[in-house]
Amino acid sequence: MSDVDINDLRKRMDGAISSLKGDFSGLRTGRATASLVEPLEVDAYGSKMPMAQVGTISVPEPRMITINVWDKGLVGAVEKAIRDGGLGVNPVVDGQHVRVPIPPLTEERRKELAKIAAKYAEQTKVAIRNLRREGMEAIKKTEGVGEDDQKKMSEEVQKLTDQMVKTVDEALAAKEAEIMQV
Repeated sequence: MSDVDINDLRKRMDGAISSLKGDFSGLRTGRATASLVEPLEVDAYGSKMPMAQVGTISVPEPRMITINVWDKGLVGAVEKAIRDGGLGVNPVVDGQHVRVPIPPLTEERRKELAKIAAKYAEQTKVAIRNLRREGMEAIKKTEGVGEDDQKKMSEEVQKLTDQMVKTVDEALAAKEAEIMQV
């Protein structure tokens, strides 16, 4: 196994961590962020469009998201997309603006969100371990490499895996602290 394969493994593990961070950004904490409504799709012009393509999303205060809808005809569709988006929020229409107040989370909901975050982190760890296994199998199949070199490469893959799992644990701890913060 060459250094290129280790770099490929690192890239794929980094991809798993990036995906985890994307999942984490979709988890609603008590704070308003544009990333809560960005993934929602709006029925516009006969197709589904991302929220960011029908209006300007802003966060004027910690518990409020506003969407300035560019086309008056789409205000209702934006409101419907937010209501049906499973966020548990109630949008308020004001002309071409849609305001989305973010209610504070209950203790029970915070614990539930922390469990969901832990589930996402565990899925990412499984993906990283699967990549580790692939790397180890590739090392075993490598021909023309001595036992010492195979052992050295295996240790390098294990070190990379440990580093990535630690990154996942740190991201989870930060997200749980953010969720539990009142």
